[in-house]
Parts: sequence; C-alpha cells; structure tokens
Amino acid sequence: MDRAEVERKIVEALRKVHDPEIPVNVYDLGLVYKIDIDVENKKVHVDMTITSIGCPVAYAIIDDAEAAIKEALGEDWEVNVELVMEPPWTPAKITEEGRKMLEELYGYDIVGEWIKQMS
Repeated sequence: MDRAEVERKIVEALRKVHDPEIPVNVYDLGLVYKIDIDVENKKVHVDMTITSIGCPVAYAIIDDAEAAIKEALGEDWEVNVELVMEPPWTPAKITEEGRKMLEELYGYDIVGEWIKQMS
C-alpha cells in the first residue's frame, strides 16, 4: 500500500467511529488533528481530541478509533491514537460533510450559527 491508500483507509475507518452524544463521525466532527504515516515501517500515529474537557467517554472514543484503524490496515501495522487537548476543539473544525450531516439532522447550520454567535 502506498501512503495515499493508507490515509484513505484510515479516514474511512475513522468515519465509522462516533462520539456517542453526537451523531456525526469523529473525522467529520473535526476531532482528528494529525495523521502521521510511516509506510515503510508500517506505523501510524493519530492525534485527536474530544469536543469537551471532561468527556466521560474520551478514552473509549480513542480506543474505538485505534481499533478501527487496526482493522482497516491489518494487525501487522502499529497504530497509536493519542488524545490531545491543544488546540481546543470548536465547531469551526467540523468538515463540510459534517456540517451537512448536522444540518440534515437538526434543520439548520449549527456551525454557521455558532460562528455568528462568536463574531
């Protein structure tokens, strides 16, 4: 597998992982900050965050993300998903796809409203 294929599989895997309180996957919520891929040594490191400090399921989400990536790439890959708190997550980090999902669910652009409120 080349780097692009590995990254595609990682993103696809992360789109199957959800914060149980928000019906949008962790990738499109903008919780994934960095994906480092070492194809030669079959290693992946992902930095991701949570929507709020004190989230009671933070480490369950991290574990789910790591398991999903391992399943997508195979057990011969070393996968490490790390919880980071900086920079703090905001709704502005939600992808366009995530915004569409939330708008379909709630009937309005939650991110757009948040941006207006914060301006």
